[in-house]
Amino acid sequence: MAEKKPEGRPETAWERRKRLATVFGDVLPDTTSDEREPGSRESGEERGEAWLKAQVPPHHG
Repeated sequence: MAEKKPEGRPETAWERRKRLATVFGDVLPDTTSDEREPGSRESGEERGEAWLKAQVPPHHG
């Protein structure tokens, strides 16, 4: 449901998106991992795996 603006007109789609982005921020990336090239700077897969390996305790070799 479109929220009414103070002027009495309904809120447009871009105004709603802008208002929601102001409140909640940008929570989703513009592209998903399957849309990106493997190994690209935006791909978090390599970083995630490196982080995971760094978290292994020394006694788990």
